[in-house]
Amino acid sequence: MTAALALAGALAGGAALAQDIAVGHLADQSGPTSDVGVPYGQGVADALAYINSKGGIAGKKLAVETVDYGYQVPRAVAQYKKWSEGTKVAAIQGWGTADTEAMIGFVTKDQIPYLSASYSAALTDPGGKSGRTKAAPYNFFYGPSYSDAVRALLIWAAEDWKAKGGTGKPKFVHMGANHPYPNSPKEAGEAMAKELGFDIIPPVQFAMTPGDYTSQCLTIKDAGANYAYLANTAGSNISVLKACKTAGVNVQFMGNVWGMDENAAKAAGDAANGVVFPMRTGIAWNGEAPGKATLAAISKLSSGGADVYRPVHYLTGVCSAYYMAEAMDWAAKNGGVTGPNVQQGMYQKKDWVPAGMEGVCLPSSWSAEDHRGLMSVNIYRMNVGGATEAPVADLVKNGTIKLEKVKTVELERKADRLGW
Repeated sequence: MTAALALAGALAGGAALAQDIAVGHLADQSGPTSDVGVPYGQGVADALAYINSKGGIAGKKLAVETVDYGYQVPRAVAQYKKWSEGTKVAAIQGWGTADTEAMIGFVTKDQIPYLSASYSAALTDPGGKSGRTKAAPYNFFYGPSYSDAVRALLIWAAEDWKAKGGTGKPKFVHMGANHPYPNSPKEAGEAMAKELGFDIIPPVQFAMTPGDYTSQCLTIKDAGANYAYLANTAGSNISVLKACKTAGVNVQFMGNVWGMDENAAKAAGDAANGVVFPMRTGIAWNGEAPGKATLAAISKLSSGGADVYRPVHYLTGVCSAYYMAEAMDWAAKNGGVTGPNVQQGMYQKKDWVPAGMEGVCLPSSWSAEDHRGLMSVNIYRMNVGGATEAPVADLVKNGTIKLEKVKTVELERKADRLGW
């Protein structure tokens, strides 16, 4: 357990004191998505610890319990039951798609706001009006849904194809594990690709752990794929990128929000050059924004302090924690920090950036009818311009690794895409 996570756990002090606000934090620090789970969870933990250092919520400390569930659904459900009984938590910072979706009914029944790091579209329909999924009135996340993100990537890809002088129909392939998280946007992405004039290649599976994926690369090469969506986290995507470079695969890779970051660019080297992916924050760690000073102060609370280069997922974890905290602050002033009041706190503002996070978190809006918080998708290209043996901070500083913004796609809030 890292220093900040230990601090967050210590703040819980076992059972939360009566004057404290109990908060659950479910993290993957050791499972197959820990490559991105660790920095995201660190961002959540550091942000909550910083909020406590500033007096907590309306003078009450957040009693945070951080639990590593190793990306195992049964462990997540067992931990949730502990949090929903006894000293009931006011809200939970969650993680994966399979576990978050498995607990939709639980959090709805128990009225516990659940801010996950899963961006499954199944979590965006609070009333269940779409008929595609369960009503999820207590599920929230910060960022575009996986489905909306792949729609935006495909809009960019269609333009990219034309800009490059492509003739005929470009070919699109979805690549990822046979698992709820990578599968979440598959149908929506393929439907959008067809709508935009792509030919669809049958999905290609690869595990969520690193391995030899040469055969998958040869499959998409033989099929003539032009655009490939990598639906797994960066850890296994690195293996695909390296294998496909070795196999001479000429395809434009598009990662999901967990599919590429600065650490992955270092690990993949020039195989990551040119990968495009959605970024959920207004800046990366080396960027400038009014909220950067708050970020630096938050970072000082954990190992390495403000001098450590934090990947994009860390910033997103901070944003998720800050949205929850601001909703709690509203609840404290409007009847108390209970689950239903925190839920209502999430609905109070439109195009909302938490105080102190200006320019870092992107303006988001949730309503009782629609939990698609962010419909604006910023697409970035990872540029890798040399050897990547040096530390990430140095690689970014000297320009070997660069994040280049290529397009912002403003998606329509279409009713027929709710929950899909």
